[in-house]
Amino acid sequence: MSHKLHVHSEQRALRWALFGSVGFVVLALTFALLTRSDAILFDGIYSLIAFCVALLTLKVARLAERPDDDRFHFGYTSMEPALNLFKSLFILVACTWACIEAVKRLMVGGNPAAYGLATVYGAAATLGCLLVAWLMARAGRQTRSDLVAVESRTWLVDGLLSAAVFIGFLLAWWLEGSPWARYAPVVDPLLLIAIVIVALPVPLGILRDSMREILWMPPPGSLADDIEQQLLATLAKVAYDRVEVRITKRGRNTYLLVHIVVSEGFKIQSIADLDAIRHHSEAVLKAWHPEIVMDMLFVRDAALAD
Repeated sequence: MSHKLHVHSEQRALRWALFGSVGFVVLALTFALLTRSDAILFDGIYSLIAFCVALLTLKVARLAERPDDDRFHFGYTSMEPALNLFKSLFILVACTWACIEAVKRLMVGGNPAAYGLATVYGAAATLGCLLVAWLMARAGRQTRSDLVAVESRTWLVDGLLSAAVFIGFLLAWWLEGSPWARYAPVVDPLLLIAIVIVALPVPLGILRDSMREILWMPPPGSLADDIEQQLLATLAKVAYDRVEVRITKRGRNTYLLVHIVVSEGFKIQSIADLDAIRHHSEAVLKAWHPEIVMDMLFVRDAALAD
C-alpha cells in the first residue's frame, strides 16, 4: 500500500469511528430517557467518550504524518501513545463511576426500567457496534495503524457491552411477567456491574501498551527478536564482532538504534560504503515492516555500543 493510500485509508477509517460515535450517542441517550435504564445511560456515556476521543484521534492521525520539525525533533508519532493513554484513562474513570452508581442502586432495591423497549436498543446497538468494530479491524490490518487498531478494540468492547445489555434486558423482560417479577428491578444495576467487569480488561490493556511506548520500552512479544534476526541477515557480508540493537515502538513507528562493532578486518573505501550498508539493511527491513525507522552507527570501540 502506497503511503498516500495508507493515509487516506486511515483517515477514512477514523471518520467511520467519528460518525458511528455520533449515531450511538444519540441512540443511547434517547433510549436512556425512554427506558430510565442506567445501563443504557452508561453505554451512551461510553459512546460520548468515544466521540470526543475520535475527534482528537483524527487530529493526531494528521499530525503524525508531519515530518519532524523544531518543536518535535523525532516527529509527531509520540502523540499516538499519549492519546491512547488518555483514552484508556477516560474509560477507566467512566467504568469506576458506573460501578459506584450501580452499587448505590442495588442498595435501594434496584432500578425499574422499560425492559421491553430496552431490548430493541440492545439488539440495534449490538449489531451496529460489532459492524463498526469489524470495519475498523479490517482497516487496521490494511493500514497497520495503532490509532485504528485501538478504535477497533474500543468498538468491540462497546459491542460486547451492548450484547450483555441485550441479554440482560431479555431476562428482565421475562422476569416482569413471571412469579419472580420482584427481582426485575435489580437486573439493570447488576447488568451495569457486569458490563464494567467485562469492559475493564480492554482499557487496562491499552493503558499497559501505551505506557510501554511512552517509557521507550521494547515492543511486546516476539517482534523485537524477529526484527533483530532480519537485521542480522542483511549484515551477513559485514565483518563485525557484535551488533547491539535497541528497539522501541512509538505510535506507528518502530525505531531501531543499531551499533555495529566492526572487526579488525572491516575495510571501507569511503563513507559511501557505510551508507550503502545502511541503505541495504533499511530497504530490506522496510519491505518486511514498513513502519521501521533506523539509525545505524559503526564503531570499533565496543564500549561505545553499551
